[in-house]
Parts: sequence; C-alpha cells; structure tokens
Amino acid sequence: MKIELAQLNPIIGDIDGNLEKLKKAAHKADAATDLIIFPELFLTGYPPRDLLLKSWFIKKINSALTEIKAFSRTIEAGILVGAPTETEKKMGRGLYNSALLFYQGEMIFKQHKTLLPTYDVFDEARYFDSASEIKTFLFKGEQLGISICEDMWNLKELWQRQRYEADPIAELAKQGATILINISASPFVINKDQTRYQIIKNHVQKYKIPFVMVNQIGSNDELIFDGSSLVLNKQGELLTQFDSFKEVTKTINLAKAESFNYHPLAEIEGVYNALVLGIKDYLYKCGFKKVVIGLSGGIDSAVTCSLARAALGSENVIAVTMPGPYSSRGSVEDSRALSYNLGITFKEISILEPFQAYLSALDEEFADTDSGVAEENIQARIRGNILMALSNKFSYLVLSPGNKSELSVGYCTLYGDMSGGLSVISDVPKTLVYQLAKYINRDQEIIPAAIITKAPSAELRPDQKDEDSLPPYDILDKILYHYIDQGLSQLEICQIGFDEEIVARVIGLVDRNEYKRRQAAPGLKVTSKAFGTGRRMPIAARYNSHH
Repeated sequence: MKIELAQLNPIIGDIDGNLEKLKKAAHKADAATDLIIFPELFLTGYPPRDLLLKSWFIKKINSALTEIKAFSRTIEAGILVGAPTETEKKMGRGLYNSALLFYQGEMIFKQHKTLLPTYDVFDEARYFDSASEIKTFLFKGEQLGISICEDMWNLKELWQRQRYEADPIAELAKQGATILINISASPFVINKDQTRYQIIKNHVQKYKIPFVMVNQIGSNDELIFDGSSLVLNKQGELLTQFDSFKEVTKTINLAKAESFNYHPLAEIEGVYNALVLGIKDYLYKCGFKKVVIGLSGGIDSAVTCSLARAALGSENVIAVTMPGPYSSRGSVEDSRALSYNLGITFKEISILEPFQAYLSALDEEFADTDSGVAEENIQARIRGNILMALSNKFSYLVLSPGNKSELSVGYCTLYGDMSGGLSVISDVPKTLVYQLAKYINRDQEIIPAAIITKAPSAELRPDQKDEDSLPPYDILDKILYHYIDQGLSQLEICQIGFDEEIVARVIGLVDRNEYKRRQAAPGLKVTSKAFGTGRRMPIAARYNSHH
C-alpha cells in the first residue's frame, strides 16, 4: 500500500483554513497513492478546548465534513482525517474524537478514540465520550487498524502503572489488522520523541504488524507539537522518520521502502527548535508581527532575545535596555553588543527619573521605613510599564524573559518583569538556560561571553546577586525537579541527599508563590511538568508536603 503522511500545522478553530490545507496536500499527492493520512483533530486543530462546547462550532465542523466527502470524489486516494463527530446519544458529552475515512464521495469508516487522557495538560473527558467498540476495516486489500494518539500508549511493558484497562492496539491486532495506523496530536516534551518511537517499536515487535504514526506539528498556546512522524515495517525496522517541527508530506510504499536507523532529537537542539517554533506560531496565530523585549544584560533576556530573532527575523525584534540606579554600565553595553550581534533594533530608556518620581510620590507613605523589596519592585514595574506602553503604541508583543527556576520560587515581580504576552522560557530551568546559550553560540559568539559568565543578578539594589536569596541554581533546579516534576515530598527529597533546611525553604517558596504563577503570561511547555494547565494547584490552601 502507498500511503502519504501529511504532517501539517493546523490553526485551532480555523476550519476553512485547515480544510484548504487538507485539499492542497491531497492534490499534491502521488497519483498512485492509496491513502492520505492527517493528524488527530486536524480539522479543528488540537486542542480546540471549549470551542467544542459551542453549537455553532459543531455545525461548522459538520459542514466541513460534508465538503470533504464531496472532495473525496475528485481524487483516487482515501482520506483519513481526525475531527470531532456527534455521538447522537442522549447520555454523555455528545462528541467523539474520531478518525474518519473518506473515499469516492462517501465516509466509509469511522473509528472513535477509546482512551481519553485527563492527566497533565489533557482534559479530553471534558469534551468527548469514549468509543464503544474497536473495529478494523478492509481498504484496498489491507485490514486497517486505526487508533488515535493515546490509544497506542497503554503498553503494559513500558509503564509501572497503567491508566486504562482497555488496550486498543491489542484489540486491533486480535481482529487481524495488517496495518496499524495512529493519528496523533502528541505535544513535545524533552525526549518524548524517543518514548514514542519505543512504544511503536514495542507494538510492532509484539504483533508483527507494520505501524504508521502521523503527528501534528505547530504550537498552540503553551503546547508545542514536534511531529516526528514514523513508519515501521512488520520487522520493526524504521522506514520513515519525518523531520521534527516542520511541515512534511511524503508518500511511502510499505512494500518497497528501505529501512534505516532511528535518530532521536538531540535534547538541547529539540528544546531550541521547540521554543523557536513556539514563538513563531504564537505571533502568527495571534496576529502579531513584532516583539519587544527588555534586555537586562542577563542571560535569560539574552536567550529569549536570541530565540525571538531566530523565530521572527532581526527586523521584527526590538530590544530595550532600561538602566536604573543600580544597573552596571557593563549590563547596558552587553545588551548593546548582543543586539548588534543579532542585528536587531536597540533602544535605551532610563528609568532614573520615573523611579525618583515614584519615590517622591510615596515619600510620605514610606516615611520611617527601611528601603527594601517594595522599592526594588518599583523599578521592575516601571520597566514593565515602559514595555507595555511600546506594545500599546506600536502593536508589539512583549516577551517575558523569566525562567522556570525563578517562577517556581517567586523570584520575579508581578506587573514588572512578569509583564508580557508570552513567557518564552518559563518552563526552562536556569541550568538549561545556560545550555541554550551555549547552543546559540555553537558556531559564533552571539551572546557575549560577559553575559554568560557574570553572576546572575536582578540589579535592583547595590551588588545584588541571585544567590543572596536563592541556593545555587544547580542545587535549586534539582530540588525543583524532584518536587514539581516528580511530585516527591520534602522528606523524600531530603532522603536523596539534599540539605533539609534548603529543601524546606525551596518548597515553602514554591507553595507560597502559586498566586504569582496564576497571573503569569502563557508559557511554552518543554518539560514533563510545566506551570499552567498541566499543574493545577490551589492558591487559598493549607497543606504540608513534608511527609
């Protein structure tokens, strides 16, 4: 069978635009192609979230499905595409997450998703009902075993704890499938591409059936989809591995294709490319063209700025340095050098006068008190106001440069450095930020060495250093990983070998700063547990994570 895999980038809600993408891909397919496969929920883009609760949106989907049915008369190949369909049942959510097969003017088969994930960023049981049956379908001499994303992940051999009783792939194999097909919208996480590959390979080795997986690419809000679509033959040999983070359409003949070795994404390259795509798609899909970034002379804003230039081009990035009373001249000059290396617009706007004006206005209220965090944060908020003013005036999107380590412990200022429309590296721990800087400089020095080697500092008081308030980042990031990503208790983290006092202080900071994170700009997810929809902690709460 000749199958075309369409690893494409849909826009959520843009049913007309996604339908056009489908038609263009189908028209370009090899005339001898038997089947063209599109990703999960391709018609709506994934995840459509509460758009699925709108009756007008469902009517628009139904109209588009009717159009695909008519369009399928114009080509020789079958079209397999993901879309929501109505269950026509009085009980339940009323929708299925479906894989629909169109051929010669008819919808000849549909398989609904069986396993509906409700963990991390997923909330599919809010919208969909689970399939009541799993069937194969005979098409052009092959018995197709069609599944949707999560349906292939319930593999006993890989998980200590299974989430589901049903195993759709086992059922399809039992029914005599000769080709296993999985349409996916599987988000990027560091090293997840390797897990996907191993899952597919395990299925093939277990059932001796070829496996085709087509995954969405693109970035939708905080989620980034890497694609990395795969085809394995019944021997478990890799026949096709699509480039990650790129739209790709390719036809493969399962009977004649040659095999080659699997090449996993390099970890830091994957994070870099994911963030670049995340910025590019967020702007394009939200209707922005340019971004503005406050450059502090520190590594976080330097990496954010470099990623933005890679995503948008130098002509669409504006950098602003805003020196205050404690800013070093070196930080300003380092920011200027970075901007020159990137070829971007650079502006310098002093906050000295506004800061003095704020202090004068508050002089009576602050009388007989020591200068402290309130005065420090005024500086950060003035900078946030300046960036937002430029955003309002010129329709720039403000990129917030805070990293995951700072956001975890609240080492950031509400309405100050947290101001922005997109928080690019909010899921990137500080130690990984340094790795990104090294990757950015892999061919030539883009980020000046002085930015990378200087001690991290907010420069909001004389000689301030991050480590005055926080543990060293290599220790902090490990504690945060165990607490946030792995969900370990204070006691369990201490048993690994970390200092009890430091662990208690870090966990206390994490728990107390949930209110800040709830007000942060959307951030791009790259780790297994990002702040936002994938981590829903209460603010007004009282709990003890010691045990």
